[in-house]
Amino acid sequence: MLSVLEQKLLPQEVVIADDGSGEETKELIEIYKKKFPVPLLHVWHEDEGYRLSTIKNKAVAIAGSEYIIFIDGDLLLHPLFIFDYKKNIQPGYIQVASRAFLSKSFTEVLLNQKSCVVNFHLENFEKNTTSAVRLPWLHHFIKGSTTHKGARGGLMGFFKKDYLTVNGLDEAFTGWGREDSDLFVRLLNSGVKRKNIKFAAITYHLWHPVLSRDSLSTNDALLKKSIDAQSKWCLKGVSQYLGNHS
Repeated sequence: MLSVLEQKLLPQEVVIADDGSGEETKELIEIYKKKFPVPLLHVWHEDEGYRLSTIKNKAVAIAGSEYIIFIDGDLLLHPLFIFDYKKNIQPGYIQVASRAFLSKSFTEVLLNQKSCVVNFHLENFEKNTTSAVRLPWLHHFIKGSTTHKGARGGLMGFFKKDYLTVNGLDEAFTGWGREDSDLFVRLLNSGVKRKNIKFAAITYHLWHPVLSRDSLSTNDALLKKSIDAQSKWCLKGVSQYLGNHS
């Protein structure tokens, strides 16, 4: 939340999609609500395992903005992140930002100091270091992937109406992996195009232990089914929460 507060251009609102954290997180959010210059909303459900698709759908359902940017909790934002996104918004497109991975030691420094200032020193990065370079004019010359491949849920921006058209994230995906790829597949099948904004809208990925991949084979099978069927809709998605913000 600190890196959101540091944005040169603030978003219209911030919606926290909370996949079952404890009372301490709720209390911290209440503190930030008092200092946030834009509405800060908190959407929570009980911890029943990794249910990222479900909580994101609930968050999108209550969002008042026409344009949504997904940001994962393990990301820090460049101060011009929102500015770069807004500058590149284009109807009919889903935008994909870029991320640089911070080292374990530098991540620990930032967390201990409660800082979101990322200095560009090679030793501060683990990989994707070039993605930390902001050259906003350059992405126009780098097309990149036009498919779901390489897409990441915490780096995408889209119009809410497009998300609703495909019924959002498929809640059949539980555990880590592929729910974002499936969303991309259905958006692309519905006519939305992919726009990569590399070297702009920069994010920094905080180091953390790798999450369990136990569900990956099941989710890979679900993704393949969606691709083979050229799906544009999922059965259990965001539509069940529309008009019900409790």
